[in-house]
Amino acid sequence: MKTEIKAIIGLGNPGAQYRFNRHNIGFLVVDAFVDQCGENWALKDSMQCATVHINGLSVLVVKPQTFMNSSGKVISFLQKKGIKPENMLVVHDELEKKFGTLAVRKGGSHRGHNGLRSLIEACGQEFWRLRFGIGRPDNKEDVSTYVLSNFQEENADINRLIDEAIVMIENFFEE
Repeated sequence: MKTEIKAIIGLGNPGAQYRFNRHNIGFLVVDAFVDQCGENWALKDSMQCATVHINGLSVLVVKPQTFMNSSGKVISFLQKKGIKPENMLVVHDELEKKFGTLAVRKGGSHRGHNGLRSLIEACGQEFWRLRFGIGRPDNKEDVSTYVLSNFQEENADINRLIDEAIVMIENFFEE
């Protein structure tokens, strides 16, 4: 993919109680990516940051520590570093996609996702997204409980799907 990604933002909620929630798949993917790159996280302001080196580029990886609904607070930090929305890749859960469906797109609405809503309010919608399908519960009223529940029946596939998501991230940096 020929675009210049300078920052990867994984969406999720901080805290051990949320670690394996469906809503935290963005954190799980970037954690595995940073680990695979042999780097470590550092706490900076209200985020965890790591710098990874891929194909000669330094890329900032960020996990907002402000809870999902305030994820956009990291944007001012990225803007001070000269990173524009079109140079950002956001990894997030996607209710509208069947579990395990992975897709990349640029732009679009938040579709009810509060983390995306917060980012869009801070910088507009022209950033890249890696959408990780988590499926949707049958009843709309169950969405909050569903996204904050842990992966269960899908556990066997999670690590394989995280690896596939990392390959999709790496595709942004192919020469």
